[in-house]
Amino acid sequence: MPYVTIRQATAADCPLILTFIRALADYEHMADQVVATEALLREWIFERGKAEVVFLCEDGREVGFALYFHNFSTFLGRAGIYLEDLFVLPQFRRRGYGKALLRHLARLALDRGCGRLEWWCLDWNRPSIDFYRSLGAQPMDEWTVYRITGSTLNELANL
Repeated sequence: MPYVTIRQATAADCPLILTFIRALADYEHMADQVVATEALLREWIFERGKAEVVFLCEDGREVGFALYFHNFSTFLGRAGIYLEDLFVLPQFRRRGYGKALLRHLARLALDRGCGRLEWWCLDWNRPSIDFYRSLGAQPMDEWTVYRITGSTLNELANL
């Protein structure tokens, strides 16, 4: 039986974090949208402290990761954890590693006094949707995500 651990990433892990981000983007058919660099990850995750990363390791090898940060619920009056990315290498799936990462984040949320753990999932990603539903996660069907980026963000800021 493999030895499984979860460890917090350090700044030295930026190349590995970027590798996982690119693998996830490839899986989601969005590889052309990745503009992150090791330097940006180092700055925003480790120097500015805007996100955190954990790795799930099998026998000392990183085979999965989760990138997350705190959000805030005005209705709950406290922070939550928002899971930006969760990815397990394809050859290591169906071993409970995704569940282990989510369990780790759920415990972290409770330890930090957070009121919820939430994330988005692409509508076409049926394997992930089925997995999340099996854990008791509920889709937020009554909400629509809106986003402003790039030149539109600049235009809005300069109105």
